[in-house]
Amino acid sequence: MNIMQIMKQAQNVQAKLKASQEELAKMEITGEAAGGAVKVVCDGQGKFKSIKLDASALSISTDTAEELEDVITVAINQASDKATKEMEAKMKQATGGLNIPGLGF
Repeated sequence: MNIMQIMKQAQNVQAKLKASQEELAKMEITGEAAGGAVKVVCDGQGKFKSIKLDASALSISTDTAEELEDVITVAINQASDKATKEMEAKMKQATGGLNIPGLGF
């Protein structure tokens, strides 16, 4: 196998990785707790998208449920952003600062 074939294969793998990442980002995966009273949606990459609280099942008002949804969403997104930054820092340290395609940083 010559270098041109290897380069072409690497480009094909990179394109497939990018397409897979885009597909995962578009997915919506739901988790439920308390008999469906709490529902959380993430994308296929594990990034938090939303939370829904069933006010009647939790014995709280609709306004309280909406306020809780908002503050929980902010907290989860903040934690997720911090975790992503930590992961990126560790990966850059591990790769010596090289940008390796498919690693997502």
